[in-house]
Amino acid sequence: MKTKILKTEEEYNEACERVYQLINSSKESIEPNSPEGEEMELLSLLIEKYEQENYMMEAPSPIEAIKFRMEQMNLKQADVAPLFGGKTRVSEVLNGRRALTLKMITLLNRYLGIPLESLISGNKEVKLDPERKEKLLHVSSIKEYLSSGRAAMI
Repeated sequence: MKTKILKTEEEYNEACERVYQLINSSKESIEPNSPEGEEMELLSLLIEKYEQENYMMEAPSPIEAIKFRMEQMNLKQADVAPLFGGKTRVSEVLNGRRALTLKMITLLNRYLGIPLESLISGNKEVKLDPERKEKLLHVSSIKEYLSSGRAAMI
Protein backbone atom coordinates (compact mmCIF):
# COMPACT_ATOMS: atom_id res chain seq x y z
CA MET A 1 0.00 0.00 0.00
CA LYS A 2 1.30 3.43 -0.93
CA THR A 3 1.29 5.63 2.16
CA LYS A 4 -0.46 8.97 1.61
CA ILE A 5 -3.07 11.25 3.16
CA LEU A 6 -6.36 9.36 3.46
CA LYS A 7 -9.11 11.14 1.56
CA THR A 8 -11.73 8.47 0.92
CA GLU A 9 -13.48 5.78 2.92
CA GLU A 10 -11.85 3.18 0.68
CA GLU A 11 -8.35 4.49 1.46
CA TYR A 12 -9.24 4.58 5.15
CA ASN A 13 -10.43 0.94 5.07
CA GLU A 14 -7.27 -0.14 3.22
CA ALA A 15 -5.09 1.57 5.83
CA CYS A 16 -7.02 -0.11 8.66
CA GLU A 17 -6.65 -3.47 6.94
CA ARG A 18 -2.90 -2.93 6.51
CA VAL A 19 -2.48 -2.09 10.23
CA TYR A 20 -4.45 -5.24 11.06
CA GLN A 21 -2.14 -7.28 8.79
CA LEU A 22 0.95 -5.79 10.40
CA ILE A 23 -0.30 -6.50 13.91
CA ASN A 24 -1.14 -10.10 13.07
CA SER A 25 1.85 -10.80 10.83
CA SER A 26 4.08 -12.12 13.59
CA LYS A 27 3.83 -13.64 17.05
CA GLU A 28 6.57 -11.29 18.20
CA SER A 29 5.98 -7.62 18.81
CA ILE A 30 6.90 -5.15 16.11
CA GLU A 31 9.96 -3.07 16.95
CA PRO A 32 9.22 0.68 16.76
CA ASN A 33 12.23 1.52 14.56
CA SER A 34 11.78 -1.41 12.17
CA PRO A 35 10.30 -0.81 8.70
CA GLU A 36 7.04 -2.45 9.87
CA GLY A 37 7.00 -0.34 13.04
CA GLU A 38 7.55 2.87 11.09
CA GLU A 39 4.81 1.93 8.61
CA MET A 40 2.37 1.11 11.40
CA GLU A 41 3.10 4.37 13.22
CA LEU A 42 2.60 6.42 10.06
CA LEU A 43 -0.61 4.59 9.14
CA SER A 44 -1.92 5.03 12.69
CA LEU A 45 -1.39 8.79 12.48
CA LEU A 46 -3.13 8.94 9.09
CA ILE A 47 -6.04 6.84 10.36
CA GLU A 48 -6.40 9.02 13.46
CA LYS A 49 -6.41 12.20 11.33
CA TYR A 50 -9.07 10.76 9.00
CA GLU A 51 -11.25 9.67 11.94
CA GLN A 52 -11.00 13.09 13.61
CA GLU A 53 -12.10 14.78 10.41
CA ASN A 54 -14.83 12.32 9.43
CA TYR A 55 -16.14 10.67 12.57
CA MET A 56 -16.75 13.46 15.04
CA MET A 57 -18.05 12.09 18.31
CA GLU A 58 -19.96 14.19 20.78
CA ALA A 59 -18.59 14.32 24.26
CA PRO A 60 -20.66 12.26 26.68
CA SER A 61 -22.83 14.05 29.18
CA PRO A 62 -21.33 14.30 32.67
CA ILE A 63 -23.81 11.69 33.92
CA GLU A 64 -22.85 9.28 31.11
CA ALA A 65 -19.18 9.83 32.00
CA ILE A 66 -19.84 9.04 35.66
CA LYS A 67 -21.87 5.92 34.86
CA PHE A 68 -19.20 4.73 32.42
CA ARG A 69 -16.44 5.15 35.01
CA MET A 70 -18.54 3.39 37.64
CA GLU A 71 -19.00 0.48 35.23
CA GLN A 72 -15.27 0.40 34.47
CA MET A 73 -14.45 0.25 38.17
CA ASN A 74 -17.33 -2.12 38.99
CA LEU A 75 -18.86 0.38 41.43
CA LYS A 76 -22.40 0.61 42.75
CA GLN A 77 -24.20 3.79 43.71
CA ALA A 78 -23.62 2.98 47.37
CA ASP A 79 -19.85 2.84 46.70
CA VAL A 80 -19.74 6.40 45.35
CA ALA A 81 -22.37 7.91 47.65
CA PRO A 82 -19.74 9.66 49.82
CA LEU A 83 -18.62 11.65 46.78
CA PHE A 84 -22.15 12.99 46.31
CA GLY A 85 -23.17 13.52 49.91
CA GLY A 86 -25.23 10.38 50.44
CA LYS A 87 -27.22 7.61 48.78
CA THR A 88 -30.23 9.77 48.03
CA ARG A 89 -28.13 12.52 46.45
CA VAL A 90 -26.20 10.12 44.19
CA SER A 91 -29.49 8.67 42.96
CA GLU A 92 -30.88 12.15 42.26
CA VAL A 93 -27.77 13.16 40.30
CA LEU A 94 -27.54 9.96 38.25
CA ASN A 95 -31.24 10.19 37.39
CA GLY A 96 -30.94 13.82 36.31
CA ARG A 97 -33.05 15.30 39.10
CA ARG A 98 -30.15 17.20 40.70
CA ALA A 99 -27.20 19.00 39.13
CA LEU A 100 -23.59 18.26 39.96
CA THR A 101 -22.01 20.72 42.37
CA LEU A 102 -18.46 22.00 42.16
CA LYS A 103 -17.58 19.87 45.18
CA MET A 104 -18.99 16.72 43.54
CA ILE A 105 -17.09 17.46 40.33
CA THR A 106 -13.85 17.93 42.25
CA LEU A 107 -14.31 14.73 44.25
CA LEU A 108 -15.27 12.67 41.18
CA ASN A 109 -12.12 13.88 39.46
CA ARG A 110 -9.91 13.23 42.48
CA TYR A 111 -11.23 9.82 43.56
CA LEU A 112 -12.46 8.27 40.31
CA GLY A 113 -10.13 9.98 37.87
CA ILE A 114 -12.93 11.31 35.68
CA PRO A 115 -11.47 14.20 33.66
CA LEU A 116 -12.81 17.61 34.65
CA GLU A 117 -13.64 18.27 30.99
CA SER A 118 -15.97 15.27 30.99
CA LEU A 119 -17.74 16.49 34.10
CA ILE A 120 -18.32 20.04 32.92
CA SER A 121 -18.40 20.03 29.12
CA GLY A 122 -21.24 18.62 27.16
CA ASN A 123 -23.68 19.49 29.92
CA LYS A 124 -26.59 20.59 27.77
CA GLU A 125 -28.76 21.23 30.82
CA VAL A 126 -26.72 24.34 31.73
CA LYS A 127 -28.28 27.24 29.85
CA LEU A 128 -29.04 30.89 30.33
CA ASP A 129 -32.64 31.97 30.33
CA PRO A 130 -33.46 34.03 27.21
CA GLU A 131 -33.61 37.37 29.07
CA ARG A 132 -30.15 36.95 30.61
CA LYS A 133 -28.71 35.64 27.36
CA GLU A 134 -29.99 38.73 25.55
CA LYS A 135 -28.35 41.02 28.17
CA LEU A 136 -25.08 39.12 27.82
CA LEU A 137 -25.09 39.44 24.04
CA HIS A 138 -25.32 43.22 24.36
CA VAL A 139 -21.82 43.29 25.87
CA SER A 140 -19.58 43.97 22.87
CA SER A 141 -16.54 41.97 24.01
CA ILE A 142 -18.68 38.89 24.74
CA LYS A 143 -20.56 39.22 21.47
CA GLU A 144 -17.24 39.56 19.62
CA TYR A 145 -15.81 36.49 21.37
CA LEU A 146 -18.84 34.37 20.53
CA SER A 147 -18.95 35.49 16.91
CA SER A 148 -15.21 34.84 16.42
CA GLY A 149 -15.84 31.10 16.35
CA ARG A 150 -13.60 30.44 19.36
CA ALA A 151 -16.61 29.50 21.44
CA ALA A 152 -19.72 27.52 20.60
CA MET A 153 -22.75 29.74 21.03
CA ILE A 154 -25.50 27.85 22.74
